[in-house]
Amino acid sequence: MKGTYINCAFLAAITVALSACHKKQDPVSELEKAAAAMATPETAPAAPAAPDTGSRPAPASPPPAKQVQQALADFKAGNMEDAVVRLQLLRAMSVLSPQQRMALQDSVAAVMTEIYTLAEKGDPRAKAAVARYEKMQTTR
Repeated sequence: MKGTYINCAFLAAITVALSACHKKQDPVSELEKAAAAMATPETAPAAPAAPDTGSRPAPASPPPAKQVQQALADFKAGNMEDAVVRLQLLRAMSVLSPQQRMALQDSVAAVMTEIYTLAEKGDPRAKAAVARYEKMQTTR
């Protein structure tokens, strides 16, 4: 019986210690890291040249680094829904290197943690961003 109490106390102490070690991520700094990672040139192998079929080229979208910077600006300006949409569209891009994808994932996690926290506190912009995020997750 005494051993059970000691084990419970030990587990409680470990839980408290681990929760105290948790570092809160700052969404702005995570987005800045992602923008820096997107700005680094990729070291992907060159794709073979495709034969010209006379078709029109696809409309060029802004580079990923610019899109992350726009998401950062949207987030700082309080346009959380726009930031979430930009980040989700970036996640769907297939041209990201593994390092860029990891930086983007970290920034999305930090941003969504902040948005969920604000939504729980009643922020209507955060609630709209959460609704949009969840809709985008379910309509792939």
